[in-house]
Amino acid sequence: MDEQSAAQRLAARLELPGEPSANLRQALIHQSYLNERGGERHESNERLEFLGDAILGAIVADVLYRRYPHRLEGELTMMRTWLIRASTLARWALRLDLGQLVLLGRGEERSGLRSHETLLAQVFEAVVGAVYLDRGLEGARSLILPLLEAELEAGDPLALAQDPKSRLQHRSQMLFGETPRYELVEATGPDHSPTFTFRAVAGQGITALGTGKTKQAAQQEAAEAALAELERRYPTPPSEAGGG
Repeated sequence: MDEQSAAQRLAARLELPGEPSANLRQALIHQSYLNERGGERHESNERLEFLGDAILGAIVADVLYRRYPHRLEGELTMMRTWLIRASTLARWALRLDLGQLVLLGRGEERSGLRSHETLLAQVFEAVVGAVYLDRGLEGARSLILPLLEAELEAGDPLALAQDPKSRLQHRSQMLFGETPRYELVEATGPDHSPTFTFRAVAGQGITALGTGKTKQAAQQEAAEAALAELERRYPTPPSEAGGG
């Protein structure tokens, strides 16, 4: 698929009239695609991704501020982080077929990068940036709000954000700039009713074990234990705990 046809398909998905803009075409150009062409004529979507990230954060912050007038700053921050995490943006990207439309180099194509969560989230942010440049803040809001409302209808984002795995991810990213990982230690018991043990690993030497009848339950228990160890070493500042 070439740049023009990819952008035309995206414009149709976004219900944008006329020929797709240069910004919309740029939003779909991954750096690896340019590397194979000597970077000629075009710029990758990285600058648009930077812009889209800021616009997305501002729109979501505005919605949360108005919708939850009694929530504290720390709570609103946690909700925003939860709502625009990479896994959410990747799902939104898939709803727009961005995984199929982004232009990649041959090596990245073969490696399966097209379906990677991080790539999908980045392309979505770039598209937000492009729409903002072409159609202003209201255009960007029109793109984001239906997707955001569906997330809010799924449940209270603060409650969802406060499960142990989500809290550990938030704290680990704040402290270490990285996402925790979960390693299967063992699975014991009969096949019809196994018990799983997982190890949570976060940052600089934070490890903890958890056990459960499902993988998710074991990971949540491991995350809870890791949070306790992390809190012992790096106590949560009052501003992060939910102050204004």
